[in-house]
Order: sequence, then C-alpha cells, then structure tokens
Amino acid sequence: MIYELQVGLRYLRGGHGAGAAGGGGRRNRFIGFIAGVAMLGIALGVAALIVVLSVVNGFQQEVRERMLGVLPHVELHDASGGALADARGVAEAAARQAGVRASAPFVLAQVLVGRDDTLRAALLRGIEPAAEAGVTALVAAQPVFKSLVAGERRIVLGSELARALGVKAGDVVGLVLPSRGAAGSAGSIGSAGDTATLPQTTPFTVGGVFEAGHFEYDSSLAFVHLADAAALLGIAGPSGVALAMDDAVRAPFVARALADTLAREMRADLVVRDWTQANRTWFEAVALQKRMLGLILVLIIAVAAFNLVSTLVMTVTDKRADIAILRTLGASPRSIMGIFFVQGAAAGAIGTLGGVALGLLIALNLGSIVPAIERALGTRFLPPSVYFIDHMPSQPLASDIVPIALASLLLAFVATLYPSWRASRVEPAVELRGE
Repeated sequence: MIYELQVGLRYLRGGHGAGAAGGGGRRNRFIGFIAGVAMLGIALGVAALIVVLSVVNGFQQEVRERMLGVLPHVELHDASGGALADARGVAEAAARQAGVRASAPFVLAQVLVGRDDTLRAALLRGIEPAAEAGVTALVAAQPVFKSLVAGERRIVLGSELARALGVKAGDVVGLVLPSRGAAGSAGSIGSAGDTATLPQTTPFTVGGVFEAGHFEYDSSLAFVHLADAAALLGIAGPSGVALAMDDAVRAPFVARALADTLAREMRADLVVRDWTQANRTWFEAVALQKRMLGLILVLIIAVAAFNLVSTLVMTVTDKRADIAILRTLGASPRSIMGIFFVQGAAAGAIGTLGGVALGLLIALNLGSIVPAIERALGTRFLPPSVYFIDHMPSQPLASDIVPIALASLLLAFVATLYPSWRASRVEPAVELRGE
C-alpha cells in the first residue's frame, strides 16, 4: 500500500501524529467527530434521495398500471372523427404488425349523463364486451360488463359517477348528446319561425358500476354496447379500433411503425394514438416533479459533501507539523495533496456507500415501515377516502441509484481539492522553525 493511502486513511480514523502532543489528542477526536458528521450527512442525503425517487417511481408505476387497466395501449381513429370506413380491414392490418396482441372496435363520444335535476359530463365508450376483454384489463376483470347486450340500452358507470348521480344497478339515466337535438319532439320555445331546439335525451338502464381505482376514470367514464352507442350517435359502425400490445412500454414505437404501415397499405387518413399521448400532461408533470425533487435533494447532498471542506481544512491546520516533517523526508507537494485527497475521497465514498445501503434498505421495506409508523402515530398518511392508493409504493431503480451515487462521489471529490491544495503549499522550514 502506497504511503499516501496509508497516511490518508490514518488521518480519516483520527490517528495521531506530531501534532498530537498536549491537546492534540482532543483535537484529533474533535476532527474525527466532524468527519463522522460529514459522512453521516452524505449518507442521509443519499438515502433520502433514493427513498424519495423510489416512492415517486412507485406512484408512477401504480398510476400507470391503473391507467393501462382502463385504456387500450393504442387507438386508431378516422381523422374526420366519424365512423371508421373499414374497421375490420384496419384491425386485420394492425394484427399483422409485430407486437400487436389483440384488437377491438369501439365508439367514443362526449355526453351528459343525467337523472332528475343532476347532470354530469362523461366520456361514453361503446364496446363489444367479448372483444374488449382481450384489450383492456378492466373489462376482462369485472363481470359487470357482461350486462352490456346489443339493443338493451344498458350502461355501466364509474363508481364516482354513479355516486354523484345517486344511481345503482337497475336505475334509469338519460344520455344527452350536446351537439344533437330533436325539434318538436323535445319541445320548442317561442313563436313559429323562432324555434329553439332542446337536446334529445335517450334513456339507458344502469347495468352496473365498475371501479378502476383511478378517480379520473371512475368519475367520468361510462360504457355501453357498441351497437347502442352507434345508434345513439347515428353512425353506421365503430369510430375506431383499440389495440393491445405484447409490451405496453413499447407501445409508442409500435404505434409509429403501425402508422406508417397503415398509411401505406390502407391509404386511409388515420390517427394513431398510444397510451402515453393520451396522458401526456400527467407524465410530463411527474417527470418534472421527479427532476425538481432530485435537484433539491442533490443540493442537500452538496451541503453535506462540502462539510468535508471544513473537516479537511481543520485537519490540514492541525497536521502542519506532520506535513513539514514529511516534506523534509522527501515527500513532494503532489504526495501531500494525495494524502488529504485520499482522506476526503474515502470519507465521501464511505458516506455514499452507507447512504446507498440505507436508502435501499428503507425503499425495499417501505411497505412494512410506513404501516408501523402509522400504527405508532395513530394516523393514516394516505387515507383511502382521499387518495386512490392506500399504501406507500416504492420502486428503486438502478437508473436512479447509480447517478445518485456518482453525483455524491463527484461532489465529495470536488470538496477535497482546495484543502488538499492548501496542504501541498505548506512551507516545511517555516513550520519547523515554529516548532
């Protein structure tokens, strides 16, 4: 072991040298305490950053899974917004694309759902339950969708939407298309030639209530059979085709390839939209939040890392006589600088590794730690009545942990440069004369 490494590690442990005479022992213990605090600060900063980003990843994963339980991976629409001219041909062409697992036709429309004096805006989705079960996990998992039969005008509502309307299975609600009306049959106001058309209301029987676990969908989504939706809108067939991918993460790439293929084979003006585009605002907001949290917590690590500056400056001041003796024995300024760089770098490495270990320990056991804290405090951090997730999810990722560790080490190494350079500038003659 080269002597710079030996001496640097000795100083890190608070080893005594020539400066240990008299009160030097107490000074060494104090410097060792300050170094320990600096390492602890780095460790806590790294651990906090790992835990926070793991929780953000966990929430993102939970929300993504619940979104994908309701949304198809890819949707194909006619650019005009009307019925898809050759829905079967589009579905067959899409099925030939690598990565596509299943397809199902659908109709989509904005409607008002009402009962008595209560009206709520909703996104109406017309589906064929058997085909849709192969595309969306929600339809496959909840038997209530089997109540949708062509011609029976049944509707399945989200749990929050049904609660807002005060309805349950068997009740009748009215569907209103904001863009359509029925003159005369709905009633008119004013004199002849000055007739105001009232919107047409179509009654549907509530076949059941579904719960997606995501407030946005539970409060604004309603399902009817595809044939009933087409009749309600006055169109001849489905307005789009929904696709399920083998790998949801690759859906954007498959969607781009599919758009090129359909444009070439079908020569149709189609809009291809994947699930990330349907929720772009949410994903961009989460990404921005994650970056800002990372930046704030990196600054905490930076403050802890630069505590090493004060530790090393105190060590250099206390060890000036030792440095002078090493210089007279032939040590170069570069070697002196290396000694204190080793001390600071080792402290940063120990703090970083300790922080990574602590952060992973907490992140991987957060599902047990948080309930224990809640029981001890007698409270709930995520009440089910307020949040759609009633537990604290955690998903530590190597893509987060590795940059955190590297950034912490880099900050620690930078913090050692000035004290190490200052130690290398000590003049041995001046110091030994003072001794």
